[in-house]
Amino acid sequence: MTDGSTRTLPLEDLHRSAGARFGAFAGWSMPLTYPAGVMKEHLHTREQAGLFDISHMKLFEVSGPDAAALLSKACPLHANGLDVSQSKLTFFLNDQAGILDDLIVTRLGADRFMVVANAGNAAADEAHLRNLAKDFDCKVDPLERVFLAIQGPEAWAVLSRAGIETGSLTFMHGVEPRENWFMSRSGYTGEDGFEIGMPEADARVLVEKLLADDRVMWIGLAARDSLRLEAGLCLHGQDITPETDPASAALMWAIPKDLRATGAFVGAEALREIVARGPAEKRVGLKPEGRQPVRAGAQLFDDAGNPAGRVTSGGFGPSVGHPVAMGYVSAGLAKPGTKLFADVRGAKIAVDTHPLPFTQHRYRKG
Repeated sequence: MTDGSTRTLPLEDLHRSAGARFGAFAGWSMPLTYPAGVMKEHLHTREQAGLFDISHMKLFEVSGPDAAALLSKACPLHANGLDVSQSKLTFFLNDQAGILDDLIVTRLGADRFMVVANAGNAAADEAHLRNLAKDFDCKVDPLERVFLAIQGPEAWAVLSRAGIETGSLTFMHGVEPRENWFMSRSGYTGEDGFEIGMPEADARVLVEKLLADDRVMWIGLAARDSLRLEAGLCLHGQDITPETDPASAALMWAIPKDLRATGAFVGAEALREIVARGPAEKRVGLKPEGRQPVRAGAQLFDDAGNPAGRVTSGGFGPSVGHPVAMGYVSAGLAKPGTKLFADVRGAKIAVDTHPLPFTQHRYRKG
């Protein structure tokens, strides 16, 4: 711990040796940038392989005869319908269908699942899941792991050189390649890549091998944010919150159609009511004119000056060469190409609603 409330990463000494500049995020002291800087880190990930320390995120193992039933109650998910190794994006919802967290659930066996939760929500997620688990024959085990992501077109090749073969693993699948390891072909950049949880001693060995490869570079939280924003991926706490629901957030694709109609997951009835009447607002991409980024919190207005929505994430997209943003607008203004205006310190910046993602995803789906 750096103080009474901020946690430090197990590999912090390696980040300091690499010249990282740190900042607080979700209760953790995190590397924001390295000496190369945000622009080079971002472009390096798109062109070669970026190494991210994401140990602030939390892995939970859910196991037991009722593990699938628990997850199907906690999430809008057919947990028992997942094949072994298959991963799925899903959510914890509250009774009003607000998004408590977005999660990746992977089936490891007949009655074992891995759940990957966001850093800032880990404690609340564990409490939520344990509370629901009281009615089921299963257990919830939080795991202490170093969690690394290797992302970019050379990710599979650098892992192969480091002795980790990934050839048969496709996007949104996960395996346990070694004792106490978990590896999935997934990520938060829009690129092909992998997320690997393992004991600290194993992580130190792997990091040394990876950084001996000229194609690998440490990437900080700042570039991770610009990469995910170009890829149109949501950040919980900004783009999705307990006050937004999957329909408004344009995430209904993650919920099977039959569950939308008849599912009994937490928040199901409220979500059905929202879908039936139509969401009042929609999450959209936003492309500002010129080079001035618009940031989270900026208010949006239509051409008559009427309130039209808000920006939830924004910055400069190094790969696309222009500012990029996401936000919520009134449902009637969500059509791509709609002209709006963002209030940036009193100046009105013209923005167009824009399809997401800003950069094409390059996942290896088989």
